[in-house]
Amino acid sequence: MNHLGTKMIETERLILRPFTEEDAEAMFRNWASDSEVTKYLTWPTHDSVEVSRFVLHDWVSHYAEPNYYQWAIVPKDLGEPIGSIAAVQVSDAAQWVEIGYCIGKNWWHKGYVSEALKALIAFFFDQVGVGRIQARHDPRNPNSGAVMRKCGMVCEGTLRRGDRNNQGICDVVVYSILREEYDAYQ
Repeated sequence: MNHLGTKMIETERLILRPFTEEDAEAMFRNWASDSEVTKYLTWPTHDSVEVSRFVLHDWVSHYAEPNYYQWAIVPKDLGEPIGSIAAVQVSDAAQWVEIGYCIGKNWWHKGYVSEALKALIAFFFDQVGVGRIQARHDPRNPNSGAVMRKCGMVCEGTLRRGDRNNQGICDVVVYSILREEYDAYQ
């Protein structure tokens, strides 16, 4: 794999870019403070902008690492982050990444996450050289799986009681796309 770090990526409607600590207020306001957004996530709802600032400070401190991938999802017409998308796990040995994402509910069902995920799938296959990209979701959050399917990912199955999120121990549905499937999907 050819790690490149969190490079800016532009799509039709989005800029995917590294976060800055100045994004704390937008992060808190647009998604991190909303318990409906964080319901099926593994991190708690932020109870103050200071928590968002602390998280961003940590993320920003890792951007010098070439195998660290954490993007702000920024609609071009808004100019501020509405969510995040990241490689939450990276396996150099098996040449795969796992993508995780979240977005503020004001922007749900507008295709932003699908657009961002498609861009990252292309980035990781075409530039980083991974052989597999995977993602997972709680089955009680089927819209997340719909995003994965829209991006050409295949459901591999459900791991019963395979994870823990803000709802407690939960099942988890695993999706993936392989390099050869991506090539055929294009």
